[in-house]
Amino acid sequence: MMHPVSPFSRRLFLGAVLSVAAGGALATPLARSPRPAPRPAGAGRAASSERLIARAGLSGKLCFAVADARTGEMLEVHNPLLGLPPASVTKAVTTLYALETLGAQHRFETRLIATGPLKGRTIQGDLVLVGGGDPTLDTDMLGDLALQVAAAGVSGVTGRFLYHSGPLPELSGIDSEQPVHAGYNPAVSGLNLNFNRVHFEWQRAGTGYAVSMDARAMRYRPEVGTARIEVVQRAAPVYTYRANGGVDEWTVAQGALGKGGQRWLPVRRPGHYCADVFHTLARFHGVSLPRPVASDLPVPGFVLARHQSDPLSTILRDMLKYSTNLTAETVGLSATMARGGDPVSLAASGRSMTEWLTERIGTHKARFVDHSGLGAASRLSPAEMVRILVTAGPEGPVASLMKEIPMRDDQGRVVANHAVKVRAKTGTLNFVSTLAGYATGHSGRELVFAIFSADEARRAALTGDERERPPGGRAWLGRARRLQRDLVDRWGTLYG
Repeated sequence: MMHPVSPFSRRLFLGAVLSVAAGGALATPLARSPRPAPRPAGAGRAASSERLIARAGLSGKLCFAVADARTGEMLEVHNPLLGLPPASVTKAVTTLYALETLGAQHRFETRLIATGPLKGRTIQGDLVLVGGGDPTLDTDMLGDLALQVAAAGVSGVTGRFLYHSGPLPELSGIDSEQPVHAGYNPAVSGLNLNFNRVHFEWQRAGTGYAVSMDARAMRYRPEVGTARIEVVQRAAPVYTYRANGGVDEWTVAQGALGKGGQRWLPVRRPGHYCADVFHTLARFHGVSLPRPVASDLPVPGFVLARHQSDPLSTILRDMLKYSTNLTAETVGLSATMARGGDPVSLAASGRSMTEWLTERIGTHKARFVDHSGLGAASRLSPAEMVRILVTAGPEGPVASLMKEIPMRDDQGRVVANHAVKVRAKTGTLNFVSTLAGYATGHSGRELVFAIFSADEARRAALTGDERERPPGGRAWLGRARRLQRDLVDRWGTLYG
């Protein structure tokens, strides 16, 4: 049953679930004690939550909470303590975790280290490509690093070309349940390139296809030696993958290709991929290097060239806008390590973020298995998410980095100049839809809200081949998103 919270249930709810822990960025006390809200002036114009939920006809479980953004006064809830997969709403928690630990001005650095002096135009020793966890490094930036080496007067080395992925663990993927070819589920490493994806392009040529795999960016488009693909005659599956030494080997079903197209495929050995592309770019700029070899340990020497990322705040803004999973995982892992952890897996780092959050707000349902929300085993309740947003504040770091979500009509069209303004993070998995953020109502009152819905039974019943386009998934997601819009519109009218 959903309802505006009674005085008793509100006190119990806030006292037991939303208590403020001492210290830390998420420990801002409430401005005043919560008390029953009077019946809002817009109550007669807003459809009831029960009516909106019934109209949505959404299967599975639903829970939500909405509160005053400044006082934390709970205004309306439905199953507020129910823990469901938060999906990419997790990235809002990761944002706070990373900002508090690393700082808004933190920059990730990728370096090239020479182990010996430069004699003539040759390094007397090895050249080492060293990762620093930058999730945004792309081929153009790597090309600029190669240009720096050439500009330093280097044309070759007497030793080896090594690469070291840095302090982060190298993981072959984020979530093992995803389709093998999903570009949003790449490997994770301290040495990343192009969000650890390789570009696959195909074009019909006679009775077959011309295919290419490259590491394209805006200025450079080098072919790669670490991935190859073969077009084969079969009905299903569309893609297969296997690791063959240092090469990612793919096959694709010819019947799925049409006349031509392109897509990004995930990379499973990102350090080797990045070093292979640098090898090609260095040769383009006149620097001859031997084939890259991995180094498990840091190699001493002097920095010959370096690339620094944008500040963390900029990286996180783009992460929240585009929901980039690799960014969330690398910044989350980096934060865990900066806090003294030694995560060997995303699940281990997710536990560290859970412990951090528990220290801050006293969570009960929160459990993170990663930092992106791609793993469906993560759990969070709307009560906890609302507490996170209240304590972070409507002028705080998360609100300032969230993207604006336009209000839409029943046909999905954007409503210009809508009275309710929303800054939020969306989350989507198969039969999971979430939305959490800040809303400014009709009168200018600021609200925080979290809406989680999931049909875990339908999700669990999917076969591997159904996960990319699950039967009924699009219609279910459309109903979930319409309900989210209707609820936020109701709250903006009723409580704003």
